[in-house]
Amino acid sequence: MVIEVFQPARGTSDFLPEEMLKRNWVQDNIRRVFEDYGYEPLGTPAFESWEMLSIKSGEDAVNQIYYFRDKSDRELGLRFEWTASLARVVASHRELPKPFKRYAIGPVWRYERPSEKNRREFWQMDADVVGVQDPIADTEVLAVAVDCLKRIGFESFVIRLNDRRLLEALIESSGLPMERYLDVCRAVDKRDKIGDEGVVEELGKIGAPEDASRVLLKLVDRKGEPSEIIEDVKTEIGDILARTESGRIMKGLEACDDLYSIVEYSAEFGIESMIMVDLGLARGLDYYTGPVFEVYAQGYPEWGSIAGGGRYDNLVQLFGGEPTPMTGISMGVDRLVPILEKMGVFDAISLAPKVLVVAASESMRAKAVEVAQALRREGISTDLDLLGRGISRQLEAANKRGIGKVVIVGERELQEGCVSVRDMTTAEQRKVKIDRLKEEL
Repeated sequence: MVIEVFQPARGTSDFLPEEMLKRNWVQDNIRRVFEDYGYEPLGTPAFESWEMLSIKSGEDAVNQIYYFRDKSDRELGLRFEWTASLARVVASHRELPKPFKRYAIGPVWRYERPSEKNRREFWQMDADVVGVQDPIADTEVLAVAVDCLKRIGFESFVIRLNDRRLLEALIESSGLPMERYLDVCRAVDKRDKIGDEGVVEELGKIGAPEDASRVLLKLVDRKGEPSEIIEDVKTEIGDILARTESGRIMKGLEACDDLYSIVEYSAEFGIESMIMVDLGLARGLDYYTGPVFEVYAQGYPEWGSIAGGGRYDNLVQLFGGEPTPMTGISMGVDRLVPILEKMGVFDAISLAPKVLVVAASESMRAKAVEVAQALRREGISTDLDLLGRGISRQLEAANKRGIGKVVIVGERELQEGCVSVRDMTTAEQRKVKIDRLKEEL
């Protein structure tokens, strides 16, 4: 009889200890940066009401939500990002002091075609600011992302910056149908993947004239030094506003002012040199209402953005709360770890236990346990052989795992109140008094 060996569900992965240690290291370092900035953790359920998740998510996002009915026939869905749950909490807990700065780290699920870079289950790390209208909040979450990336080993990256209100003004000025504005945004958002001809084809499906589509592509094809681009587009929009009283064009001017503010604040946060205005940046989710941004690692364009977010001031109101400004940014563990591996970041750090305690003989096992427990209680990560293997096999295992120090508990040394400490890098071994062991390690 052949017994089937079960595999993880399609689009999910097992992460063995070597991989999980890397992922935990990334999350732990990013968590510390979040908390250094005063962000607080918020826990929310893995599944939410289907009605809530599908509000303002857009057709593409709705199609990616894992939908199910429970045994009471309630319609539910797995969270596909953290933002909707945050908005629900803010809507239902009006007593939360503002600004409310929260972070969340955990898995999200999207039903999309799996690939090397995209899984159906993946981990996101979010930082959001609730209750601040001023663009200083947008700039702070960008600074948070920059410091997170620096903490884990990145040195250089580019922040692409745009504003959905500005994109909306450019769409109107190009002559495209404004009743399909969100469809236009989704098509522009795919430009890097499908190219200009692909965007024109996508827009043609919603009835957009080809000449208007090409005008829009030309308008959004500008990227580079922030002040120059913002000034140029502000002048263009101002000329249009002189001929029309369009509210969208007016909001486009307001967007230019907010982008200016972000650039000015970025100098104070120390990230000004990283910012590039990109008028073609759209981001796909429908709920964005203002500035949007993405972070790219220089030298690794094949991985796309490694952090992204934007402002979404209307979401809390959609969930029954009061109008509340919100902005945030998200980073993906699954994107970051492979890049860090290519960069060799994990080669320079030890993720294994610091110490392995070895009993030189069976009679020394009880004392070895005692020594290991004493080290653990002093905050030193310590492993202990549980199989009763010989010293050579335990040293070999320590070497394979990258454990730096081995403490050997032998009868002769113990009679002198000592143990032997072996440096696995240099192979140097010497006796150390047990009461000095913590300091030695």
